Amino acid sequence: MDVEVGSIIEGKVSGVTNFGVFVEIGEATGMVHISEVARNYVKDIKEYVKVGQAVKVKVISISPEGKISLSMKQAEEPEQREERRRNPRRDREPARISRGADSFEFRPKQQESLSFEDMLSKFKQTSDEKLSGMKKTDGNRRTAQNRRKPQ
Repeated sequence: MDVEVGSIIEGKVSGVTNFGVFVEIGEATGMVHISEVARNYVKDIKEYVKVGQAVKVKVISISPEGKISLSMKQAEEPEQREERRRNPRRDREPARISRGADSFEFRPKQQESLSFEDMLSKFKQTSDEKLSGMKKTDGNRRTAQNRRKPQ
């Protein structure tokens, strides 16, 4: 099989490491770096691929020494990319994401079609509420510390 930069090839996963995935493509073996596995952050590659799994990869580069760099995320079709962006965990078990009470992340509901100004005002409102809550907590700590100090 002739491997050319830019071509999209079906391969078989031959090895999984912490930093990437080795894929057999014909007579050669290439590597997909962890940053090229998926469009979202990949903490554990084993959640995405298994040894023996067939995967579609795009050849990114071939070094003079013959090392082949591959990408799984660039090999996806545009509609697959959009679907994964909307629901990145659809093929895997849902992971538990714990967010603290002091998380400042604002996510509008998917159904709402808000203008930028509306999203900004909601974010400001949420941020102001959280800041005022932090100020109250910080004030209580200072008061308690002041009471403990001998005079």
